[in-house]
Amino acid sequence: MTSFTSSDAVLERMMRLHPKVIDLTLDRMGRCLNSVGNPHLQLPPVIHLAGTNGKGSTQAMIRAGLETDGQRAHAYTSPHLARFHERIRVAGKLISEANLTALLDKVYAANGGETITYFEITTVAAFLAFKETHADWTLLEVGLGGRHDATNVIPDPKLTVITTVDLDHQQFLGNTVAEIAYQKAGIIKRGVPVVVGPQHDEGLAVIEEVAAKLSAPVIAHGQHWHAWEERGRMIFQDETGLLDLPLPNLRGPHQIGNAGMAIAALRHLGFADEACQGAVTQAFWPARMQRLQSGPLTDSALKAELWLDGGHNPAAAKALVATFSKMPKRPTYLICGMLSTKDVTGYLAPLANIAESLHAVAIPGETATLSAEDTAEAAKSVGLPAHIAASVQDALNDITTKDPTARVLICGSLYLAGTVLRENG
Repeated sequence: MTSFTSSDAVLERMMRLHPKVIDLTLDRMGRCLNSVGNPHLQLPPVIHLAGTNGKGSTQAMIRAGLETDGQRAHAYTSPHLARFHERIRVAGKLISEANLTALLDKVYAANGGETITYFEITTVAAFLAFKETHADWTLLEVGLGGRHDATNVIPDPKLTVITTVDLDHQQFLGNTVAEIAYQKAGIIKRGVPVVVGPQHDEGLAVIEEVAAKLSAPVIAHGQHWHAWEERGRMIFQDETGLLDLPLPNLRGPHQIGNAGMAIAALRHLGFADEACQGAVTQAFWPARMQRLQSGPLTDSALKAELWLDGGHNPAAAKALVATFSKMPKRPTYLICGMLSTKDVTGYLAPLANIAESLHAVAIPGETATLSAEDTAEAAKSVGLPAHIAASVQDALNDITTKDPTARVLICGSLYLAGTVLRENG
């Protein structure tokens, strides 16, 4: 067996096994898992999360609640921002380079050169890491969809969670909210309770229909639990009573719903009020309305206020608008880079209502990046003055030269956010 010197080397080699056409199936996962002893059947109790927006934030809040109670949790999420290791958190800590390299090498060899996707083979490595280290819980976030996602091989999770379903990845999941909800609802298992976040009516109807066929109890927002902001506090109410909590430390009105899902999950699992408070006060999730406070970019911005967000669909843009509308008024400028697979016009249209202008950039190192020119044209089409910049730093320099006290939002893609976090180090 060939031995590699770093996880990056193994990951690069894995990319060569990727099928030429993506076909959503669990066959490759089943074969690869079997070749390494089926570690997915030997995990601590699993909480499985799917949805369009809010999966990462909700998972982070559930983990914070569990850890407040003294529990140890494995966590799997994607994509990563600065380093691949962010995807795999083993008993609360990011996987080590040595462990990641050894596991990736093991799975690569066991796969025997067969066709497999990058996400599938790295998911198998995560399951191996989780099997080998003791923890009390396993938190799994789907990568794409749910029904045929590589994580959807757990036959008996303890709980499933479906966050808000909206339009995204239409080329794989369907062109309507109902079609996409059907794919997300694929994580529901027979008899396993499912916590359901705020939904469009058509999405909720599909989720409830799938759950009914599988006799899966539904714990739905607006029916079985409610969460809202009142006088600078978060109020949560379910069938067991009412909680008066601090607002989530993750910013934005939409985080009330995400926190509600986390609390609904924790309360269903029997955790007390202290864990629920920890969920809203101790969670951290980068590139979700993250204020950049230090580093080369912020140092160069001087008096400017710098924010970073990786949302990339129209629903995420509306959440940003709602967040900024609750902040003190200040001229706001966008630095935006997006993937060519996203609805750039739909994303920028809501933001045109709060921004003075947009500087468009290409995402460094991403073959699927939308060109800065195309992003700028999309901005202009929704009435947003636009400029082209060679880099985020160049865009920031241009904005702060004209308005030194500007509020600047870097947005449009988690891949762009990852580049910013690496460069701002």
